[in-house]
Amino acid sequence: MLIWFVVIYLFVSIAIGLYAATRVHNTKDFAVAGRSLPLPVVAATVFATWFGAEAVFGVSATFVKDGLRGVVADPFGASLCLVIAGVFYGSTLYKLNVLTLGDFFRLRFNRSVEVLTTLCIVASYLGWVSAQIKALGLVFNVVTQNAVPTDVGMCLGALIVLTYTTFGGMLSVAILDFVQIGVIMGGMLYIGHLVSGMSGGLEVVVGQAAAAGKLDFFPRGGAIEWLPFVGAWLTMMLGSIPQQDVFQRVTSAKSARIAIVASVAGGVLYFCFTFVPMFIAYAATLIDPARFNALIESDSQLVLPTLVLTHTPVFAQAIFFGAVLSAIMSCSSATLLAPSIAFSENIVRNFLPGIGDHAFLRVMRLTLVGFTAIVLVFALNSEASIFKMVESAYKITLAGAFVPLFFGALWKRATTQGALAAIFGGVGSWLLIEALVAEPLVPAQLIGLGVSVIAMLAGSLLPQRVGRPTPAADSPARHHHHAAAQTHHAEPLHRHHRR
Repeated sequence: MLIWFVVIYLFVSIAIGLYAATRVHNTKDFAVAGRSLPLPVVAATVFATWFGAEAVFGVSATFVKDGLRGVVADPFGASLCLVIAGVFYGSTLYKLNVLTLGDFFRLRFNRSVEVLTTLCIVASYLGWVSAQIKALGLVFNVVTQNAVPTDVGMCLGALIVLTYTTFGGMLSVAILDFVQIGVIMGGMLYIGHLVSGMSGGLEVVVGQAAAAGKLDFFPRGGAIEWLPFVGAWLTMMLGSIPQQDVFQRVTSAKSARIAIVASVAGGVLYFCFTFVPMFIAYAATLIDPARFNALIESDSQLVLPTLVLTHTPVFAQAIFFGAVLSAIMSCSSATLLAPSIAFSENIVRNFLPGIGDHAFLRVMRLTLVGFTAIVLVFALNSEASIFKMVESAYKITLAGAFVPLFFGALWKRATTQGALAAIFGGVGSWLLIEALVAEPLVPAQLIGLGVSVIAMLAGSLLPQRVGRPTPAADSPARHHHHAAAQTHHAEPLHRHHRR
C-alpha cells in the first residue's frame, strides 16, 4: 500500500508539472515564470527553496548528534538568507527585468565578470543538487525495504524530476511548490503529533533535549570554537544569496512589493517549520533509545524514516513519505533548473549570437538534461552526508560572487577592475588555504571573503587598467539593457535604463 501511494503521488506530480508546461511559450516563462506569480505562490516557492533533503534528513540528523550549535548554518543562516535576499533583490535588482544574476554582472561590469561569477554559481550547485538526488535514492530504498537499491533510486528520482522540470521550467516548479507545501506541512505536523504522543509530549522531549545540552546555541570556548561557528553561519547566510534559484524565485513575483513580502514570509516560515523534523528525530531517541542511538552512530540520516516505518501505521507512513517526496522534489527541481539557465544564458549564449527565443529555449532544456547527468554522477560517487554536501556548497559563491554582487549593486564606485580583483582574490585565497592548511583557525571561505572585500576596494579605488567592457548582445529575447558608455569603469547601476 505504501509503495502504491508513492507511485500514484509521483505520477500526479509529473502530471501537474506537465500541465504547467503547456503555458510555457518563451524563455521568460521558462526562467522566471513570466514574472507573474502572486504572493501565496511566491511565498510557497521561497519556502521550498530550502525545505528539501537537508531540512528533513540532514538538519534533523545533525541536531540529534550536535544540538542547535551544529545547525547554525541551517536553519539559522538559511532563513536569514531568504529574508536578506528578498529585500535585496526586490529593492535593487527586480526593476532590471533580467533573467539571471550573470546578466546583472554583465550590465554592471563586463562580460568577463559575467562569465566568472556564473561559473562560480554553477559550480556551487553540484553539492546542493547532489544532496537532493541522494535523498531521493534514500527514500526509494527505505520505502521499498531495500528492493530498490539507493543508487537505482537516485537514478529514478533524477529522471522523474528532470521530466517535468525540462518541459515546464520555473512555472512547473512554482505550481508544484504551491501544491506540495500543503502536503509538506500537513504531513510533518501529523507525524509530529503522533510522535509527541509516543514520547510523552512536547514538554518532555524539549526538557530531555535541554538536559542533554542539545538546546545550547552559542559556543562556550574561545576563537577555536567561535570561528568555525561564525564561518558556517556566514557561509550559508551570505554565500547562498548570489544564487540563481533564490534570484529566480524572488523575481518571479509579479511586483517588487510581492517579491519582498513573500521572501520574508517564506524565510520566517522556513525557520519555524524546520524545527518539526528536529523534534521528531530527537523524540525517536526517547521512544527506542537502544535502536536509535545505535543508528545515530552508524547513519543518523536514517533516524526519521526508520522511526516512521517501525512505529507508525501505514497511513501515517504514506503521509510522511508523501511530505518528504514533496519537499525533496520541489527543492531539487528548482536547483536543477537554476544553474542550467544561468549556464545557458551567460555562457552558451555568447557562442550563439543572434539565436531566436524558441531555439534558445531548446538550448536551455538540453543544458538542463546535461547538468542533471553531471549531478547524478557526482551524487553516485560522493560519500559526504546530505548536510555536509549542502553546507559546503556555498563556499565558492561566498568567496567569489557575494562581494561583486553587493558592492556592484550598492556602491557606485565599484568598478570592473575591482570586481575582477574580488573574484580572483577571493576564490584564489580560499582554494589556497583549502589546499595547504588541513584545519585552519579561520575557515578558508571567511579568509576568501575578507580578501575579496579588500580586493574590491583596492581594485576600484586604484587607477583603472581594465579595458572597455564588452557591450551586451543586442538581442530583444534577453530583455537586457545596453552596457554602453562605460569607459574606465562600470557605470553605477542606476544609470542603466529599461529597454
